[in-house]
Amino acid sequence: MRIFWLFFVYYAKVAKYELSSIPVREAIRQLEAEGFVEFKPYAGAVVSTINEKEYVETLSVLAVLEGYATALSSTNVTKEAINELEQLNERMERALEELELERFSELNYEFHSLIYAHCNNTYLEEQIKQIWQRMKRIRAYGFTFVPQRAKASIEEHREIIRLLREQAPPHEIEQYVRQHKINTAEAFKRRR
Repeated sequence: MRIFWLFFVYYAKVAKYELSSIPVREAIRQLEAEGFVEFKPYAGAVVSTINEKEYVETLSVLAVLEGYATALSSTNVTKEAINELEQLNERMERALEELELERFSELNYEFHSLIYAHCNNTYLEEQIKQIWQRMKRIRAYGFTFVPQRAKASIEEHREIIRLLREQAPPHEIEQYVRQHKINTAEAFKRRR
């Protein structure tokens, strides 16, 4: 929906103020850079489609990497970080109640980033960030495809926090976090 409003606003400004088409072209280029628009021969700028197979496959790989990163982090995560995780999860719950799904998604990213920032494996952390960046376009609106998944995600985050706080065995944490991400992929596949 964001893309349509951006087009509308820019075209309205161009028409109303008799502006050059350069700002419109720049806006389209920005949307292309963010993955919302792609250029097709003989058609021009068109709204990008979501490659569902790629999305599910990417989530599956992310499940393995984040599970492992969280297991590594479990021995290094501080009480302060656990408290911050609780606060982020509460903010996610409020964002969901207020139907701010884009904000919810941003907080979800912060939640997971805070955890794997403690894994002490820079390469692993970089790989996870690259995948999140690659999925940015879908992630920003992912919970709009499966809104019921958002509530379940908050509950699963509470369990992740509990496992970290109680210093559960790393393999148990890894398995739970992996399943947490797989649940998102499965919900996306079942959404129809």
